Amino acid sequence: METDREGKPKMPKVVKVKNKMPATMQITAEQLLREAKERQLELVQPPPKQKISDPAELAAYRLRKRKEFEDNIRKNRSVMTNWLKYAAWEESTKEIQRARSVYERALDVDHRNITVWLKYAEMEMKSRQINHARNLWDRAVTILPRVNQFWYKYTYMEEMLGHIAGGRQVFERWMEWQPEEQAWHSYINFELRYKELDRARSIYERFVLIHPDVKNWIKYARFEEKNSYVKSSRNVYERGVEFFGDDNISEQLFIAFAKFEEGQREHERARVIYKYALDHLSKEKCEEIYKSYTIHEKKYGDREAIEDVIVSKRRFQYEEEVKDNPHNYDAWFDYLRLLENDGDADQVREIYERAIANVPPSQEKRHWRRYIYLWINYAIYEELRAEDMDRTRQVYQACIELLPHKKFTFAKVWLMFAKFEIRQKNLQTARKLLGVAIGKCPKDKLFRGYIDLEIQLREFVRCRILYEKFLEYNQENCTTWMKFAELETTLGDIGRARAVYELALGQAKLDMPENVWKAYIDFEVEQEEYDNTHMLYRRLLEKTQHVKVWISFAQYELSTGGESCISETRKIYKEAHKSLKKCEEKEHRMMLLESWKEFEFEHGDDQSQADIEKQMPKKVKKRRPVHRADGSEAGWEEYFDYIFPDDEAVQPNLKLLAMAKMWKKKQDDKPDEIEEEDPKEMGSLDNENGQERNDADENNENTDTSNRDTGTQSSSSSTSSSESDSESET
Repeated sequence: METDREGKPKMPKVVKVKNKMPATMQITAEQLLREAKERQLELVQPPPKQKISDPAELAAYRLRKRKEFEDNIRKNRSVMTNWLKYAAWEESTKEIQRARSVYERALDVDHRNITVWLKYAEMEMKSRQINHARNLWDRAVTILPRVNQFWYKYTYMEEMLGHIAGGRQVFERWMEWQPEEQAWHSYINFELRYKELDRARSIYERFVLIHPDVKNWIKYARFEEKNSYVKSSRNVYERGVEFFGDDNISEQLFIAFAKFEEGQREHERARVIYKYALDHLSKEKCEEIYKSYTIHEKKYGDREAIEDVIVSKRRFQYEEEVKDNPHNYDAWFDYLRLLENDGDADQVREIYERAIANVPPSQEKRHWRRYIYLWINYAIYEELRAEDMDRTRQVYQACIELLPHKKFTFAKVWLMFAKFEIRQKNLQTARKLLGVAIGKCPKDKLFRGYIDLEIQLREFVRCRILYEKFLEYNQENCTTWMKFAELETTLGDIGRARAVYELALGQAKLDMPENVWKAYIDFEVEQEEYDNTHMLYRRLLEKTQHVKVWISFAQYELSTGGESCISETRKIYKEAHKSLKKCEEKEHRMMLLESWKEFEFEHGDDQSQADIEKQMPKKVKKRRPVHRADGSEAGWEEYFDYIFPDDEAVQPNLKLLAMAKMWKKKQDDKPDEIEEEDPKEMGSLDNENGQERNDADENNENTDTSNRDTGTQSSSSSTSSSESDSESET
């Protein structure tokens, strides 16, 4: 290697890559490996099998293998795989002593490796070296007492050898370390396999003290129950309850205790346990106890006991809820529904009185919407369940007196009170109630309810009077006018119905006047008064030039079915088209033309269809700036616009667009001829095109000037946008 002047070795120069662009053909690592595999011309043959025929050759083979293993171990002593392979090979050659030596050397390197201990002990057991294996397990559990696998293997070996006392001794040594629960269960199962119940019981006694969990106490009690020690099992449950006390008590222990008593047919004891648990446990932990208690009572109790359990549970929950928040009306509803199904009348009335006493603190109607249903449900209960009509009337009267009618009222209460009086055959009282309601706090719902009541009673004179009062109260309500006219139509008084419609149209302000016009037109159509209908459409068009009115007018004219209906319909379409030219909403013109086109294709001839096709607009895409709320520009957005052929403002742009398309077509058809033309002719052509552009620009300037004078800016925007579109297409 070359050195510099100071004698230091020179580093090779790094070649700089000049072209860092990616290669045209990319090669992946997978492709490289695949090609390398395909180009392997010679396959590597596996080593030949070696047959050993004499002791010298065997000794040489063993020496060579041992040297390989020793070399591997010398390279990296901490890799236990080399040690295990070495020991396994020695074991396969029946060299137990050498294998034992290898394992001992491995344990000297890493005595905490569990695999080495297990393989070492398994080798000793396979070779039936019991004492060696026992000594090895003793060493393992002494060095690593927290490895449960050693204890399990050790006890299993002793049990398989039939050395029960030795296995018990190993378990006792293990239990001194207070292992996990599974170890205790293994010890107990070991004793049970040899029918040592007393020993198993003593193990359980130690187990529940070292692992004081509820499930362990339950297992201990079930062990006693399984072996028919009923008193001992009951004693275990009682000790468990005392052990955990009131602070750490658990519902699972009580449920298991109660089910144990239930299994012994001690139902009174089980009932006492459930009640004790309900008294001493918090209500959040009593759900499962309530459920088990209910199931127990359903099985072994009477109906009253079952209902008492369920009702008491839910009643307590509702009492807690209404105590925390007296204005939680939903909780009152649930509570009252429960008592109505299972309680007596006095108790239900008491809860209703408590509920309605919680009047909303503010006099805002939104706070009273839920509260008012307490009064309504109370009145319904008294009428239907208790069948006390006097008390029902008192409930309604108290509710009406409580409401602040000057600020708001509830029409539902007034109407229900009136219907109740009608059911009691007090018609005059009901009418007085509704009259008082309208006088105190008139509402649309009150008027409608009163009118519906009189209609059901066939008192049409009263209905007319009520409609007049209703319209005096609210003249803007179109629904009232329409219902009034429908009533007169139903009664057959066409003149009064028409007069009502005329009065409605004469109002200065209506909430939905289009509905009144539509109802009036439908009314005239039903009466087959086509002249009046035609006049109504004309009157409506004087007030509004909406496209839907024109389309409806044309469709009506077509539906008359006269001889000249098609020509009249076409005249209406032409008139509408002429009127909507002044409208800035191009979508309305498009809707009218679409409707006109459908009409012509159904009822027109070829000439009329061609005419309407010529009037159809072109759909173009344009751009316009988008402004934020503060007035700054936020970019551009695209939108679609319609260009109508008869729009004079865009004629120059359409002409320019047509010329551009024609020039483009010529360029595509004869490219060679254009290249061979004389430059002078090309210049003259450019001059002519420039002159045409100048003429178009002058027309656009004139159009813009006229638009600014008339105050309409939509045509100018369309012109500029169409110019940009035509230039982009050119």
